[in-house]
Amino acid sequence: MKLSVRATVAATLVVAAGLGWAALGEDQKRLPQSQGEVQLSYAPLVKQTAPSVVNVYAERTVVQRTIFDDDPFFSQLFGGAQSRREKQTSLGSGVIVGDDGTVITNNHVIEGADEVKVALSDGREFKSKIVLKDDKVDLAVLKIDTKDKLPPLPLGNSDSAEVGDLVLAIGDPFGVGQTVTSGIVSGLARENIGVSDFGFFIQTDASINPGNSGGALVNMKGELIGINSAIFSKGGGSNGIGFAIPANLVKVFLAAAERGDTTFERPYIGASFDAVTADVAEAIGLDRAGGAMVTKVVADGPAAKAGLEVGDAVVAVDGIPVQHPDALGYRLLTAGLGSDAKLTVFQKGKSREVSIKLDVAPEDPPRDRRTIDGRNPFAGAIVENLSPRVADELRMPAESRGVVITKVAGNSPADQLGFEAKDIVVSINGNKVESTKALQQMMTDDPNLWRIEINRNGQLIRQFFR
Repeated sequence: MKLSVRATVAATLVVAAGLGWAALGEDQKRLPQSQGEVQLSYAPLVKQTAPSVVNVYAERTVVQRTIFDDDPFFSQLFGGAQSRREKQTSLGSGVIVGDDGTVITNNHVIEGADEVKVALSDGREFKSKIVLKDDKVDLAVLKIDTKDKLPPLPLGNSDSAEVGDLVLAIGDPFGVGQTVTSGIVSGLARENIGVSDFGFFIQTDASINPGNSGGALVNMKGELIGINSAIFSKGGGSNGIGFAIPANLVKVFLAAAERGDTTFERPYIGASFDAVTADVAEAIGLDRAGGAMVTKVVADGPAAKAGLEVGDAVVAVDGIPVQHPDALGYRLLTAGLGSDAKLTVFQKGKSREVSIKLDVAPEDPPRDRRTIDGRNPFAGAIVENLSPRVADELRMPAESRGVVITKVAGNSPADQLGFEAKDIVVSINGNKVESTKALQQMMTDDPNLWRIEINRNGQLIRQFFR
């Protein structure tokens, strides 16, 4: 009997029937050998893994403001502000990764939540607390409030995933209940997805829809290889292009939570990078496009100490090729803080290896956070001294220095004059601003005219205020 293409692809479900999911090693991927294998089912794998996937309910209070709230006349007329508070609930998914009730999900599922509840596949519902969250990698760790042992899903090695591998996506799309979809790994190391600063996704064509966020991407051995996080869609539904955060990053994030870290720290190497395009590769003598080109190096930083220079191209980390700057960041992040990473660098026409120590960004100078008040243009702004640590937190270039605005209170003088977070205050009335202490002192003056220079995204802006 001849098999259709659809049947042939579907038949790669090598399961049970004497083979068993766990028995399938990396070297045993093959096409079906008999009609019996064509009729195999995902059901045993689903029964094994589905109990580890949960629903996550995040409840938050939202203030609904009206157009009259900021108008003194109408506020007095109606006896105060007319805004009202409403409770909103968002729905996502999560994966049990510890029998003590540890759950991994997406940060955007629980962001801003006042209360987070987790519902198991058997219908039980528990309160949970947020242990660690980070919007840059879009991950969050929850801890279910229960003494019962729960079924964890084992974490696989996401680096072993290959394009064409069969996968299952398990989650709760549109709140209809736990749903399983099948597909293949469509791509690896995807960047520029636009959902977070993270840029190293597993792409899959398994149907993923709103509500699947935080759910499991499972391989044929019943291992978690990714957390489903985003879809590419113009209408909000699945177009067969979904993206998952690799399990190897999840492992590093979980380790930080187990250590009791309150923030997720990233390795600091003191350099900025850009993509190595085909034109750039030809210009520097590389035989192919790909890698991360050094565009800036911070003096006395780890990269400078390792001998990296502007124009060098990093093409591999610990022997693993890197396709783009985000891939370099991913490899350094998953290598782990405190370790030494070996970078393969193409420098001045030759390839060489350099070792770089992976540590957190230093907070030098101390941030010295201050809130500016009084009668001056910066009243209502919070300012900090820029250090590599603060620059990383604000997602600013590593070499940024000076005094930066980190927050501006609504309707404050600073807000009304157009100052924004990430503005670097360069000078005031011709005097260079070198510290938050100096800035605060300058604000005690009362000149007839304020002449202020700020650096906004690399552009120098001069402003005058009376």
